[in-house]
Amino acid sequence: MNNVIREMWMLGRNRASLAALVLLAVFAAAGVAIGLANVARDSAMIERMLAGQPAEEQAVAGFVEDAGYGAYYGFQPVWDPPSDLAFAALGNRDIAPAILRVRSLSLEAQLYENESANPELSLAGRFDLVFITIYIAPLVLIALLHDVWSGEREAGRLFMLSSLPGARRRLWAVRIAVRIAGVLAALLIPFAVGAILAGTALPRMLAFGGLIMLACLFWSVVILLVARRGASSVVNAATLASIWFALTLVVPAAANLAINASVPVPDGAELARENREFVHGAWDRPREQTMDAFLALYPQHAAGSALPPTFHYKWYFAFQHLGDLHVAEQSQAYRDGIAGRAAYARAAGWLLPPAGIAQAMTALAGTDVTAQLEFQQRIRAYHTRLREYYYDYLFSERPFDVSILANVPRFDPADDGDAGAD
Repeated sequence: MNNVIREMWMLGRNRASLAALVLLAVFAAAGVAIGLANVARDSAMIERMLAGQPAEEQAVAGFVEDAGYGAYYGFQPVWDPPSDLAFAALGNRDIAPAILRVRSLSLEAQLYENESANPELSLAGRFDLVFITIYIAPLVLIALLHDVWSGEREAGRLFMLSSLPGARRRLWAVRIAVRIAGVLAALLIPFAVGAILAGTALPRMLAFGGLIMLACLFWSVVILLVARRGASSVVNAATLASIWFALTLVVPAAANLAINASVPVPDGAELARENREFVHGAWDRPREQTMDAFLALYPQHAAGSALPPTFHYKWYFAFQHLGDLHVAEQSQAYRDGIAGRAAYARAAGWLLPPAGIAQAMTALAGTDVTAQLEFQQRIRAYHTRLREYYYDYLFSERPFDVSILANVPRFDPADDGDAGAD
């Protein structure tokens, strides 16, 4: 215990080391605060959207005349609630919409019309606790540990200290442990405070904390292996800075470029444009051609498929769905490409531990690419239920009543989205 107190006292007297730890703690606290603010913003947006939905539905019920009007004007909310760890690992939540309002029209355009970037797995994180752990904490560890032995040798004390009884266990091990513990405290204390505020479940909190410790352990081993070689402190620092630069920036960026080049992904905005062009072109195609193609998919509605000479919503929603089918292969290729890139990135994570740990953190927080694709799948399943609900009224010519709008299927973010997806 005396040895630990002595090393803590010595660490506290080193202004540079103390400043590095304080700065790391400030960064970690800032990352947690930004994460909590992002999660609070998303939660508030979801609450506002859901709170305003009854008023919107009441307004729609005041002027709709039939089920077609209800299907056209009836926007329904879908949302992806943040997990209890999303504050620590924002992942794709800042580039993928957490809320959407969909209706029974063609879905593909609704999914991708607001997309400015493909939700690819990014090896470099956002400014959150993952970013602090993967990019900044290693630099602090390098500053604290690169001269554990070389600093004493350059001060002329190494041989004397090494000759003390039990020096390896009582001196070096304690010194290293205290410095690593300082870094872990700077990361874990802000995380624990954020987890408590976010209501994170204890097992998930411990698992995420374990990943933080694993990242620090990996870099500690690397740093100590280099520091033990016997080179000068300057050489050790330069070598470790080069290793950090390679493992966290250069090699992951090169791997990301290679993955993107080897796994092509259709552009989401282009997919939405193709979908819209097909839908708009349906106005000029023979209505019988549209209805025949639709009834091949929904033969149960053949009895009520006759069209009047004038416009009817059953034809309109038929070609809307055919627009989705027109780009179905591109849409599947898009999802497969994103999933393929994510799979390759996970494989690269085994060779690049910092990237692999970051991926594990976002996966645990439910903010990775897989979680975003699952959200889209839930939207597709819900959209199928929504439009088929209106089909039953459009093709049966049942009398319209405003209760039709009140009984519309509602989105459940807990649905797995396996059944009935487009």
